[in-house]
Amino acid sequence: MIGGIFMIFVAIWIYQSAARAKVNNAFYWVAGSAVLFFVVQFLLVEFDITLLESLRSSEGGATYEAVNGADRKNEGDFQGFGGVLESLIFELLPQIAGFLAVAVVRNRFMLKESLNVTNLFSGLKEMFSSIKGSFKASATQE
Repeated sequence: MIGGIFMIFVAIWIYQSAARAKVNNAFYWVAGSAVLFFVVQFLLVEFDITLLESLRSSEGGATYEAVNGADRKNEGDFQGFGGVLESLIFELLPQIAGFLAVAVVRNRFMLKESLNVTNLFSGLKEMFSSIKGSFKASATQE
């Protein structure tokens, strides 16, 4: 669910960046970015599952339950503040890494700009402003 929301924002961001830069084949860039986002997210989710399996398997015995299909009980190593941080990292890292991969590809190959933090995240403020503005326009039309 979180990945889907991130993906919608990434697609809007890439399309608006391509339109502003007058890049040819904007929809190809959006589709390629979506594929890159999903591939990076899938790989990191699989890595997270493998890592969680290795952490949980140390518990062993009858209390061990595989992560695949488990009901995600908060037992063992995932209790307390450290457990909450681990859970947040495992949940958000795939989406953040997918976003960063798309940002690098957008910056280096689509816009052909130098790689720095300002260029990497340029256009995000404008994207959120245009989304906010679209809600205002639809509210005044009614």
